[in-house]
Amino acid sequence: LERKSWKKLLLIFINNEWHDAVSKKTFPTVNPATGEVICQVAEGDKADVDKAVKAAQAAFRLGSPWRRMDASHRGKLLNRLADLIERDRAYLAALETLDNGKPYAISYLVDLDMVIKCLRYFAGWSDKFHGKTIPLDGDFFCYTRHEPVGVCGQIIPWNFPLLMQAWKLGPALATGNVVVMKVAEQTPLTALYVASLIKEAGFPPGVVNIIPGYGPTAGAAISSHMDVDKVAFTGSTEVGHLIQKAAAQSNLKRVTLELGGKSPNIILSDADMDWAVDQAHFALFFNQGQCCCAGSRTYVQEDIYNEFVERSVEKAKARVVGNPFDFKTEQGPQVDEEQFKKILGYISTGQKEGAKLLCGGSPAADRGYFIQPTVFGDVQDSMTIAREEIFGPVMQILKFRTIEEVIERANDSKYGLAAAVFTRDLDKANFVSQSLRAGTVW
Repeated sequence: LERKSWKKLLLIFINNEWHDAVSKKTFPTVNPATGEVICQVAEGDKADVDKAVKAAQAAFRLGSPWRRMDASHRGKLLNRLADLIERDRAYLAALETLDNGKPYAISYLVDLDMVIKCLRYFAGWSDKFHGKTIPLDGDFFCYTRHEPVGVCGQIIPWNFPLLMQAWKLGPALATGNVVVMKVAEQTPLTALYVASLIKEAGFPPGVVNIIPGYGPTAGAAISSHMDVDKVAFTGSTEVGHLIQKAAAQSNLKRVTLELGGKSPNIILSDADMDWAVDQAHFALFFNQGQCCCAGSRTYVQEDIYNEFVERSVEKAKARVVGNPFDFKTEQGPQVDEEQFKKILGYISTGQKEGAKLLCGGSPAADRGYFIQPTVFGDVQDSMTIAREEIFGPVMQILKFRTIEEVIERANDSKYGLAAAVFTRDLDKANFVSQSLRAGTVW
């Protein structure tokens, strides 16, 4: 991978300029396929967040170029950014794979495609969010209008670095807000490259500010900052609690949280077995299992349980793990050593608690953070691996008898992000989906 203009990409992006950290500190970003350091990146903290917030406030002041800009022109800038990302798609995909470990084919064909579509979608919304008039008794004229919130703090995770950046930037910029974004310390490189494209696209200085750094320092500074008007966070439930608390204890800023999941994937006995096995495998193993909405509790009705388990194990054993730049690779490494060790710890706990290890369970290479696709059978709801988010390529299969039973068991969780149901019967599909306490049901 050609290191074009990397020197500036390793700094903090504030006011359309590149800065060293105020502390002059740096941190390493690591290639998870090898465990080797790629480069050192500027480590932002509270002082850098303060600088970025001041730049964002200046960009948001009344009469500024950004505040005077037509809504349609904001849409043009977002479309221009999407065009630039499409122009540099191959480079960004390679950088994403190098820093995150996901297979290059997925980075290029899936992630980048969704990033570009996301930005273009929100570009179209720039001049289409409308207020309304409200009839009132008496001689009154009442109307509503949507106004930008102001300075939006955004904290994004490492599992989909480019896509999470687009999901956060798109709606905020389309509606005229300004942004201070902290990117994950594990995967800062693509977000910083996009910062250079933001400047090239023509966004005014201070509208987007991007800070690489750690959650307890830079992330905490954003969450508790008195001049940040809203914070949006995607990540763990534990950190979500801290952000909600910091927002409440500071200026009662608005908060949007997308947190963890332990999503039930329910396979009824009348399901298409081929489709159910394929989709349950995809739901768990996609992105190395590093998805907050992964189907990580696979409930299978007892009369098809044995066949489903046998076929799921065969599919897991056939999954190709290896060099993420090899187009045959289906599964790359976990994002870093911490996740690697955490997942292996969960596998060990599952075995100790009595779950049956059917395949995998070990590192998949001599170096790097690769883990074998792993399947557990005979899993019970009380087991740690059935209750806690593993965030790795570890499938847990649980047996159930009746629909009423599986609904009760599926809902017995502190999580409620997503769920899925497989059946040929639409009445059953509707009944189960409406009974599950989940935000999204497939």
